[in-house]
Formats: sequence, structure tokens, C-alpha cells
Amino acid sequence: MTTTAMRSITPIDKTIDADLPRLVEFRRELHRAPELSNREHQTAGRIEAELRSLGLDVKAGLASNGTGVIAYLPATRPTETTVALRADIDALPIAEATGKPWASTTPGVMHACGHDGHAAILLGTARALAKMEDRPNNVLFIFQPAEEDGGGAEVMCDQGVLAGQAGGGLGKAVTRIFGLHGWPRMPLGHVGTRAGALLASTDDFDVRILGRGGHAAMPHLARDPIVAASAVVLALQTVVSRGINPNDAGVVTVGQFEAGTANNIIPDSARIVGTIRAVTDAARRTLGERFREVVKATAAAHGCDADITWMPGYPVTHNDSSLASHVLEVARGLLGEDAAEVVPEPSMGGEDFSYFGRHVPACFFLLGLLPKGQDPDTTPLLHQPGFDFNDDALGVGVRMMVALALSRGG
Repeated sequence: MTTTAMRSITPIDKTIDADLPRLVEFRRELHRAPELSNREHQTAGRIEAELRSLGLDVKAGLASNGTGVIAYLPATRPTETTVALRADIDALPIAEATGKPWASTTPGVMHACGHDGHAAILLGTARALAKMEDRPNNVLFIFQPAEEDGGGAEVMCDQGVLAGQAGGGLGKAVTRIFGLHGWPRMPLGHVGTRAGALLASTDDFDVRILGRGGHAAMPHLARDPIVAASAVVLALQTVVSRGINPNDAGVVTVGQFEAGTANNIIPDSARIVGTIRAVTDAARRTLGERFREVVKATAAAHGCDADITWMPGYPVTHNDSSLASHVLEVARGLLGEDAAEVVPEPSMGGEDFSYFGRHVPACFFLLGLLPKGQDPDTTPLLHQPGFDFNDDALGVGVRMMVALALSRGG
């Protein structure tokens, strides 16, 4: 018999269960009206109104374009402990293909990463906690825009949302923070995390290889940037394998290669665009340095120059070890021993939740979305037009967040 089967139903369970139909509808309302990064005005307004209806102390107009919202719920007893809980709220520039009744009504924009579900879970957590008569910790709810594009977490950290009333936020300063992400290939009812790196850093590049154009029949009179760029792409495959410790993970991917206008013309330039991922700060630095060296030297070896545009992205999402253990302990108590998964290795995806962890102890965890009996190899993944957040996971997410907000551990 699992821990879940033995666990008795508590008053807070009944509160959460009673709210779930309303929470599902809220999630679907957000899904119908998705908004891109830093444009989440309707979404933020809807969230702000819900939080104010609970009687919480609310501060809106945050982040780069005024779409960040925070709310504060004080403890019912004296404490300096403030637990922050974060949800992202922005959507992606993807045309939806789910065919659901609540599908996006905004052409070319959809909640393909589940942020509608994350926001609904955090709102449900606020509703549940606001009804409790005994809360040992202060709680800060962070509804953050621009996770997909714009680094909204970094902006809100700079604005002092973790620093309490005196530093630009609300209430007392945050002492620890938790966030979650729906995970399509993890079974419904499961939660997973790991100590240390959970998600990778995300840096992007845009390189123009500058040669000298000419006629395809007389390549000796030109400096062919296509050949040079092709050599660069191949040489970049050694940056990870020969540049960083084999025990560290890293990725260099060229996702775009653009050059030329006709079959008999050697162009003046070629363009390669891509991304670099790493799971340690040291590997991130090394990959950036080796990337520049390899691109410049390889281009020069072919008689060309390289103009590199480097776009720094999000840092490694690094989990505090004690908080990661705590999240798994809470999950075992709520969901059962088998439902708490230690994630075996970092994902090379990235998250701007990482910025919060640069200021206070933090833990990011994964929430299972995969229904029982569904093939994980055929289920739509994040950032795909067929993806939709599983509403059956909302209650699990709320229970986890409520338990983490109330716990004295971590």
C-alpha cells in the first residue's frame, strides 16, 4: 500500500478539492487568451483582481512592462521565515493545434509551455492558504512575466521583490523560494527534482562569416564564406567534446544556416545562428571562450573573417541541496514513496527561475503531466503546437505548493 493510500484526507485537502473546478476554468480562461512575453497585461490584470479578492497585500506593475504581480500573506504567528512561490505567466509565438474547446483565440500565440497551468496552481495555492487559520510562515506569491523571452525573473529580482517591503517588495524578505514546471513525460501524480543543476544555462549566438563573392566557376578568385561556415559548423562539434570536462554536460547547436541567392554565385557572406548550453558556470565560461576561438580561427583558415554576436542567456538553474531533499520528502508524504523521483541528470532546457536562486536558497521541481497509459513517446512535448497542460495535475501542484509554504523544513 502506498503512502498516498494510507494518508487521511485533511481539511486543506477538502478546501483544495472544492476549488478545483473553478481553478480548471481559470486555467482554461488563461489558455484561451495567451499573451507573449512582456505583453501579459490582460493576464496580469486577471491575476491581480483574483489576489485582491482574497484580501492579500498586492503589488502590481512590476517587471519591464508592468506585467509582474506579487502578493503577500503574513504568517499567523511571529516569524522571520518567508517562503516565496513563483509562477511564470507568458505564452509562446506558436499556432495552436490541440483542437480543444479552450484553444487559443489569439492567432499565432499559445500556452505551449504550460504557464497557464503554473499560474492557476499558484492562484489555487493562494486561495487555499488564505483560508487557513494557522500559517507558520509568511508567503510571497510571485507571478512573473517574460520567462520565454526577456528574463522577467532577473528584472523582478533587480526591482527587489525578494527583499521585502524595505527593498522594493512586500512584507518581510524572502528566505527561500520554490517553483515548478509541468513535465509531459513524467507520470501524472509524480514530482521530481535533484540537488545541484536541474536545467542548463542558455546562451545564443549569431555569426556572420565574411568572405568575398564571385562566380561559381571561378572560386579561386573568391573567398567562399559557405565553405568557411561549413567548416565552422563542423569544428564547433569539438568545442564540447574537447573543450570541457567529460563529466560536465554541454551542447553547441547550430539551428540556422543562411547563405547565397543562386546556384552559380558565391556570396559575400554566410550566417549561422544557434545556442550553447551548459550545466556548470565553469563549463559555460569555457564553452563561450572556445566558441569564439574556434569560429575566428576556422574562418581565418579559409581566408574569411567572422563577426560574432553573442547573446547571454539564463544562468544554470541550480537547486539548493537541502531544499531539493525537502521537496522530495514533502512529495513522498503527499503522493507516496514511488511518486517522488530523483531526476537522474540535468535537462539541457533553460529557465529564468535560475535568477531567484542567485539571491536566496531555491528549488525548482518538475510536476508530472503524463496520464496513465499514455505513451510518453507520442505525447506532445513542451513548445509543440499540440501541447496542453493536464488539468488533472492542478490539484497535485497546489498540494505541493501549499505544503512547501507551510513547512518549517528546508
